[in-house]
Amino acid sequence: MNETLSITDLVLNASIIVQLVMAMLAIASLVSWVMIFQRGFALAFVRRQATEFENKFWSGEDLGKLYVALANEEAERTGLENIFCSGFKEFSRSNQQENLDPDRVMQNVQRAMRVALSREEERLETHLTFLATVGSTSPYIGLFGTVWGIMNSFRGLAMVNQASLSVVAPGISEALAATAMGLFAAIPAVIAYNRYSARVEVLLNRFEAFTDEFSSILYRTSHKQ
Repeated sequence: MNETLSITDLVLNASIIVQLVMAMLAIASLVSWVMIFQRGFALAFVRRQATEFENKFWSGEDLGKLYVALANEEAERTGLENIFCSGFKEFSRSNQQENLDPDRVMQNVQRAMRVALSREEERLETHLTFLATVGSTSPYIGLFGTVWGIMNSFRGLAMVNQASLSVVAPGISEALAATAMGLFAAIPAVIAYNRYSARVEVLLNRFEAFTDEFSSILYRTSHKQ
């Protein structure tokens, strides 16, 4: 209990600049934790939905019926579902045009799926830039608070006749607290960024593989017509 009170006193008695640094780091840490949990649930949901969609896609179900079912759930579609709907929609639209070369049809389909894939990549990488920023800048922000606190301690030391550890200890302690807060904000953000970046890369590779496979299916279909 006393340790908690002493840390609280360090924060409350710190200089305005150090308090601002600590407040900034506390807010960054809080926001990053919210984004860490949000991204974790979101990526798990996308991966689960991708597995469910692939099971339906490769089950032999009619692709036209699958497209109609997904078209009615536009607000709930994610990942592979959006890529599939974009490609199938463009394939159906292009086939309705008279005298359109099959290769031209496939170019349009692949372009539509590439656009959908880019959009899904942006969605998957949401908030990752913020986590990377927090992870890379928080230690330096905390270090700035440390330097400022130590500088104030030595300035105060110059104003006393007798120098002792008890004179500079509070200022140095509050300065080191800023460094600790910087590391507390940075470490989880860096771990989450690296982990989620790897998950995003795996999902994107999975999406690209599906895009190639679906393109091959549509290519064979277009050349049979």
